[in-house]
Amino acid sequence: MTDTTTLPESQDGIHDEEDRLLPRYVREVLDAVEGGQIDKARELVEPLHPADVADLIELAPEDDRPDLITALGGEVDADVYAEMNEHVRELVIEEMDPAIAASLTADMETDDAVAMLEDLEEEDQQAILEEMEPDDRVAVEEALAYPEETAGRIMQRELIAVPEHWNVGKVIDYMRSDQELADDFWEVFVVGPQHHPVGTTKLSTLLRTKRDVPIRDIMQEEQTLIPVEMDQEEVALRFQKYGLISAAVIDPSGRLVGMITVDDIVHIIEEEASEDALLLSGAGDGDINEPVREAYRDRVRWLIANLGTALLATFVIAQFESTIARLAILAALMPIVAALGGNAGTQALAVTVRAIATNQLTGSNRARAIRRELKVAILNGVTVAVILGIGVAIFLDPIIGAVIAAAILFNIVVAGLAGVLVPITLERFGADPAVASSVFVTTVTDTMGFLAFLGLASAVLL
Repeated sequence: MTDTTTLPESQDGIHDEEDRLLPRYVREVLDAVEGGQIDKARELVEPLHPADVADLIELAPEDDRPDLITALGGEVDADVYAEMNEHVRELVIEEMDPAIAASLTADMETDDAVAMLEDLEEEDQQAILEEMEPDDRVAVEEALAYPEETAGRIMQRELIAVPEHWNVGKVIDYMRSDQELADDFWEVFVVGPQHHPVGTTKLSTLLRTKRDVPIRDIMQEEQTLIPVEMDQEEVALRFQKYGLISAAVIDPSGRLVGMITVDDIVHIIEEEASEDALLLSGAGDGDINEPVREAYRDRVRWLIANLGTALLATFVIAQFESTIARLAILAALMPIVAALGGNAGTQALAVTVRAIATNQLTGSNRARAIRRELKVAILNGVTVAVILGIGVAIFLDPIIGAVIAAAILFNIVVAGLAGVLVPITLERFGADPAVASSVFVTTVTDTMGFLAFLGLASAVLL
């Protein structure tokens, strides 16, 4: 069925105003492939950037992807696979001849080749590695040996490193003559006798300097060095903090083994931000291309955990059965207390998890952050309690209005404290605060909210 959705188009007739491929364009390419019009399909795709070609493959139905990739031929090169969604890429690579996959990885920078192989099954991974050239295979295997989400996994080994005793002219001649050097780079790393980085110089500085000037005279000795086992999130924070374009990666002995560039960091920042948001909601990977079985596995465990918290809240409510039976209106008001407390807790939790993830919240300002959230919670609690209390007092009963106002104030303050204390506590014990915080905060806000409201109601109204 053809998608008839009308979207505002950009001037090229291929993208909409949000730079997404237009549904009719995607349909036109797929129809050309289905009708055997291979030249037309390639002509339609030829103007696209590799990232757009990757989008086109992702937007195609799963059953149509093999024919589309075959028809486009050389248009689907290593750059396209580097841009492709990991779940889609994994499905495509699994069906590909290992020799072809090995050829693709050989055309990639090390970090992109590792990203393509790391999610494959061990059997598929080994089949591709065996087809690779020895030098390429060794580089990829060494990178795969590092823990996931570390600098060693995301670094590229293709870089420009020169001895500190060279002059500018020799560096330039070297870059012009060596065909095996990196294609894209922004700075030249200067190394000592043990291949330890001793400085760096920007290309702009290099090109503006006379040939006979020693490279050590124009290099910048101060540089940010990335340990090979540093977590990729910490790497991204360093790039962000120091405004880096690229950075040297060193092994435990201090030797230069690779570099990380800002284009990789952009992907990491997006990935880490999305990951934290999804972990807070318990949505797992959160990718629409993720297989159903994996999505089910990631989500159901958190739903079961939430079931446990709901049962705890139900137990609290059951203790006040007689109170609710005598004052049925309480049953109608209870969800308000829980919902407002839950929202307040989520707000504080989101702010705290983000602050921890970006290193804004540390041991130095932890107490100040807790006091800040407590003040915000008190102000929010008083505001909402007054509004709700007056409304209930006018339309229902003044005493019930006072009870629910007090309960709302108490629960919002508790929620605010829980939202900041739970992730801080988890982080101090070495747990990821984005993973389990929401379950604990939900438990606290639901149980304490019901306990406060029904407890006060029992004490005051009965």
